Amino acid sequence: MITQFSGLNQEESDLMMEAIPLVTVLIAGADGEIDKEEKEWAAKLTKIRSYNHPENWNDFYKSVGENYSEKLDALISSLPSETEARNAVISTRLAALNDLLPKIDKHAAYSFYRGLTSFAEHVAKASGGFLRIGAISREEKKWIGLPMITPVPEPEEEV
Repeated sequence: MITQFSGLNQEESDLMMEAIPLVTVLIAGADGEIDKEEKEWAAKLTKIRSYNHPENWNDFYKSVGENYSEKLDALISSLPSETEARNAVISTRLAALNDLLPKIDKHAAYSFYRGLTSFAEHVAKASGGFLRIGAISREEKKWIGLPMITPVPEPEEEV
């Protein structure tokens, strides 16, 4: 189990682990088509973050990145193919994080939330645009801030 999720049961921990693939499908499919570049970049990003991210999240990204492409394809197959219906299902699943984030350490919750929104932005920039200028579509912009998840404020440093 990921140490930051020690206050969660297995089902809750599994949802936290599923958040990255859910964000990938939400953002990559926001324009109606989940393209190869976005899927490949998301898989690469999980690998990069497994060693080049705040060290305490390396194990999380390492675990998420294991067989990532296969997990992503299975997730896509299990979701509705119609964009609006798919986004509604994903939004509901991601909104469940609102009940879980308060159960973990406030620093971990903040870092997890920031990691998700950053991941969403990176996936959105993975295709389109000239030199990545204007690469984020209007549809992706609607979802990139993950509006179904209540923003987690940065904790104040304790004195």
